[in-house]
Amino acid sequence: MTQSLYIISGASRGMGQAMACQLLSPQHLVIGISRRSSPELTAEAQSLSAPLEQWQQDLAQPLAAAQRLEDWLINQPQGRFSQAILINNAGVVTEPGPINETSLQDLSNAIRVGLEACLLLSSAFLRGTAHWGSQRRILNISSGLGRRAMAGSAAYCAAKAGMDNLSRAMALDEAAKPVGARVVSLAPGVIDTEMQTQLRSGDPGKFPDQAVFATLKNSGQLMSPEEAASKVLRYLARDDFGSTVLADVRDA
Repeated sequence: MTQSLYIISGASRGMGQAMACQLLSPQHLVIGISRRSSPELTAEAQSLSAPLEQWQQDLAQPLAAAQRLEDWLINQPQGRFSQAILINNAGVVTEPGPINETSLQDLSNAIRVGLEACLLLSSAFLRGTAHWGSQRRILNISSGLGRRAMAGSAAYCAAKAGMDNLSRAMALDEAAKPVGARVVSLAPGVIDTEMQTQLRSGDPGKFPDQAVFATLKNSGQLMSPEEAASKVLRYLARDDFGSTVLADVRDA
């Protein structure tokens, strides 16, 4: 029996963990790539008798993770998987504030995790699956902040804007191939995660939109990670996935 392969970065918490959990099935192999493993995912996989691998990789050093992924993919038997899907979900928000008040290390970490890891994992995925002949999709988890700038969040905005244009360019490259992968950069909406907690806890003097994020929480406008994951996975499964490269789950 062939399986579907799902590779998810940032799968140990938040929406990444929720997506991985919802994808667990005896018919799927889920590989999570995160700095830490998730005991919750392990327990759920065991209860469902579902295959799961959790690779502990620091995506602030993405070259090692990408090389591991490429090597693993190349060594898989031909025909093992009916489809292969990469979900670039990992992202980092620095402490809200201008870049001159954020450490160089934190800025570098945000770009490496949010953009460089996406680039390298995508390259490794496409190269490692080039001759599989199976359906391949890349889903990049973007943000509205990649499409409109916000004071106090320059590194995150830059990473997501870069992800969007990277997705556009990859989609053009893949469209020129006989059997290319489909690529989408998807904004998932506002989600009640640790990232949101960090934003609404920011210093209003450095982060003018702090009150906006506090209001989103207080007025109940944030989706749970589980609800957001469900919407994103429904989008991923659409027959027309890839027809619009820059997408928003709220427009579906």
